[in-house]
Amino acid sequence: MPAVTLIKALQVSGDYNIFYVGGSGIEKEIISEISIPYFSILTGKLRRYFSLENFFDIFKVGLGVIQSFFLLLRFNKDDTLIFSTGGFVSIPVVVAAKLLGKTIYIHEQTSRVGLANKIASKLASKIFISFKESKGYFPIEKTYFSGYPLRDECFLPMTSTFSVRGVEIKNIKRPILFITGGGNGSLLINNLIRENLSELTKEYFIVHQVGKKFIGEYSKLESENYHPVSFIRDDIISYFKAASIVVSRSGAGTVSELMALGKRSIFIPLKIAQKNEQFHNAQEAQKKLDSKILTEDKLRGLNLSSYLKDFQSSSVREIGFGSDGRAKEKLISEINLFYLESE
Repeated sequence: MPAVTLIKALQVSGDYNIFYVGGSGIEKEIISEISIPYFSILTGKLRRYFSLENFFDIFKVGLGVIQSFFLLLRFNKDDTLIFSTGGFVSIPVVVAAKLLGKTIYIHEQTSRVGLANKIASKLASKIFISFKESKGYFPIEKTYFSGYPLRDECFLPMTSTFSVRGVEIKNIKRPILFITGGGNGSLLINNLIRENLSELTKEYFIVHQVGKKFIGEYSKLESENYHPVSFIRDDIISYFKAASIVVSRSGAGTVSELMALGKRSIFIPLKIAQKNEQFHNAQEAQKKLDSKILTEDKLRGLNLSSYLKDFQSSSVREIGFGSDGRAKEKLISEINLFYLESE
């Protein structure tokens, strides 16, 4: 999503020939909607633990480097910038770009650095970070604090036409509870909601992003006050704004957007995330907005309805935190500067 935000901003000027290199997952579907060429490559997941899959993935990464190498050969070295937003699919592209002498910028979204960007940072000319706490993970001489590039919707009023299942948001009388386990959904969070659903529907109008592979199962539970959806692409900021309570995973984008909105929330960090990065992301919102962190270990047997009531009634210190949205402009300026200097 930070890549999408930057691409849309660059498209406004019309001066750039932009293409995207990625895998075959949900990103391909998202990028297809912004009308730029998309190239899929093979890659392997970078694991910090022993797995037989690591052996096979070495060859996938090698093939991805070869694919990326021939793809990048099409472009002039001096006026091609590789801008990586991380993830294991970025490694073959960055390696191929370095072999061809192309300029590489990377952007790290999380407060704790992912392995892919840790590797890519050794090959990059400039490194941009979303959280100042990340600075110690990279070479200081080429690391710059930019912030997280937020979608414009974070700074616009909510549209009056926003509706849920045909119900105008302004006509919903109950507090709105929005729950998301991320774009692919979360079995753990989905099960938590299912176990507490009868109590929650007595108090809240619930919108639950369950993930595509779970939607068939959860659609059977739909009721007047419970609305499961598979994946929300464009309107998620509107859901954040409308909700009285947001319960979510704590990926860097979600945390940054909720912080920009000043939305005190409940985060359930993904326990197996690298370096427990989601927990540290959530801590940023906890420090700034007094958001709450529910670890996965505390979910077993949790009375969610009671927890939400306590959350709503707990005192909130005055913080007044909000992003001014300058991260996007900073990154666009750096991209523009590269092309000015390469002329």
